[in-house]
Amino acid sequence: MTRPVRWGIVGTGKIAKVFAEGIGRIDEGVVVAVGSRSLESAQTFADAYGVTRAYASYEELCHDDTVDAVYVATPHPMHFDNASAALRAGKHVLVEKAFTMTAREASDLVDLARAKGLFMMEAMWTRFLPHVVKIRELLEEGALGRLVVFEADHGKWFAEDPHSRLFAPELGGSALLDLGIYPISFASMVLGTPTKRMAMVEPSFTGVDGQCSMIFGYDNGAHAVLTCTSSARSATRACITGTDARIEIDGDFYAPNGFTLIPRVGEPTRYDFPVEGRGLHFQAQEVARCLEAGLLESLIMPLDETVAIMETMEFVLAQNPGL
Repeated sequence: MTRPVRWGIVGTGKIAKVFAEGIGRIDEGVVVAVGSRSLESAQTFADAYGVTRAYASYEELCHDDTVDAVYVATPHPMHFDNASAALRAGKHVLVEKAFTMTAREASDLVDLARAKGLFMMEAMWTRFLPHVVKIRELLEEGALGRLVVFEADHGKWFAEDPHSRLFAPELGGSALLDLGIYPISFASMVLGTPTKRMAMVEPSFTGVDGQCSMIFGYDNGAHAVLTCTSSARSATRACITGTDARIEIDGDFYAPNGFTLIPRVGEPTRYDFPVEGRGLHFQAQEVARCLEAGLLESLIMPLDETVAIMETMEFVLAQNPGL
């Protein structure tokens, strides 16, 4: 690596803070600027994380010549405009998940990044965690045999606040976009894009989706059985089952964790991966690796897959009787 990636962060909410904390753990990146809709918020963030420059608008940050890459950490409905502005300003972009509000927005962003010759990736940080890296290795080795089913749930309890990002339509409120994205993206990583889809959606008190149950089918005969809810704390475990073995991932399956490989015949094998912090720094290292190699997208979280995931989520959201 010739030098660290110089990051500009768009947004000052919780995920932006976790990302900044993660960048502080690695040599491959440094946060040099932060932008918010108010200078006070940006300056408070900058003071907390040792960031040199604070901007009172996202546009100003995007035109900072010292910024190499922009991390978009605003609410879902703002992702498209924020990422577009960064790309038009010549910046590489890491966009929080859910990537956009619609598959069309996702596709348009991908087209823009490719037209500009700039790197872009969905910030699905789970894919780059050590336990998930090892799971992919085991799958590639065929350790599970033919894959049969992937099961995962992601449920958290949120107070019924109509102004919450989970429930406010104007903030992209949605259990699926905020929580369901994790099991859906994990299923996509394991099994690919589904060819058959079924979903049931229960609206929340504001009408946005509050609970979703999904069954996806694949050409190889495998199924994915997934759930998410914003009204209860579920086990948040995941299991990949094949003809020869299964992998049981501890809760929270999407965060730094461990898992057990349980063969159909023989003794289980335990895998543990101690990680400092929340683990968002691993995705920043992937961005740095790709930029150093001259790549415009990650092979681990490719752009076409991000668009396909948005298409799948759009199908599920369309089953919401509350809208």
